[in-house]
Amino acid sequence: MSEETQTPAQDTTVTVNDIANAYAIIDLAAKRGAFQATELQAVGTVANKLKSFLDGVQAAQLAAQAGQPEGTPT
Repeated sequence: MSEETQTPAQDTTVTVNDIANAYAIIDLAAKRGAFQATELQAVGTVANKLKSFLDGVQAAQLAAQAGQPEGTPT
């Protein structure tokens, strides 16, 4: 009999915080010169998409807070 390697179940949920961290990593790597000139367009496109998504989430959260009277449970 051969031994089977079992890996623990991994959490595959992606949160808004994970996306914010990915954007921060891309930003930091770009500032440190980790990308070649030929890669910058692709990296910038992904970074812009992540930033737009995060801005939309933040705007939705602010709108939800503004539309809800203080002290009202969510």
